[in-house]
Amino acid sequence: MKLIRYGPNGRERPGLLKKKGIVDLWSHFPDMPDVGEEFFQNGWLEKVRKLTAKGQPLKARLGCPVVRPSKIICLGKNYPEHTREGGFTPPSAPLLFAKAPSALTGPTDPIRLPVSSNQVDWEVELAVILGKKGKRIPKEAAFDFIAGVSVMNDVSARQAQFGDTQWFRGKSFDTFAPLGPCLVTLDEIGPLDNLKLTTRVDGVLMQEGNTGEMLFDVPELISYISQDITLFPGDILSTGTPSGVGIFRDPPVTLKPQNVVKCRIEGIGALINPVVGP
Repeated sequence: MKLIRYGPNGRERPGLLKKKGIVDLWSHFPDMPDVGEEFFQNGWLEKVRKLTAKGQPLKARLGCPVVRPSKIICLGKNYPEHTREGGFTPPSAPLLFAKAPSALTGPTDPIRLPVSSNQVDWEVELAVILGKKGKRIPKEAAFDFIAGVSVMNDVSARQAQFGDTQWFRGKSFDTFAPLGPCLVTLDEIGPLDNLKLTTRVDGVLMQEGNTGEMLFDVPELISYISQDITLFPGDILSTGTPSGVGIFRDPPVTLKPQNVVKCRIEGIGALINPVVGP
């Protein structure tokens, strides 16, 4: 099942993405909440799964597939080659940081360059969306708490990220978390430890990796994070990026207006975001 939110920015409707088009979920379930904490908590994912309606051909903007998560938790240095390209020491435990939920944007929406930082960079990542509330989740139960997966571009303003000596501001500017194009449930995708990730900028391949390279896999991450942080339905876990980011190239390559960034993960789809000025 591929769950989407579609329509004008700020007025999106929940839907299903089918081969022949879009199923408007509110036309079938008028009392259904938007795709967020209440949606997952009250079992709407399973109710929607039973719907057999066919999609209708609609040309519509796709929005971020999840609305107002309580938090976005991200992983740093979770791919060995990315750790090496930055000259870092591999972490002995998952390295966590947060992005502001207000950074979320849709899979084709513009990435807007900030006025307070330069050196804006790309990071393709597998995003995991939680479907159940949980704390101290054992690794063997982790998949029971997952609603689905998506693609995230962990857009990063390196001047702020490294200059601040902590990462929150440089990771959280508006539009710095494109997510989508859909939430794919686990029954529609292969093992999460064997998915190819790529980033292209203006058609040029910049990143290429596989989720099997992660130092800490998805069950480990969910178990580690939930030891003392309660995870809520709709929360987003972005699992780190492979090598090939722009800042560690010689010379560095960073984003400028009119670039187009395409982040793709096999089995899920692609984010295609133009870059615009402040």
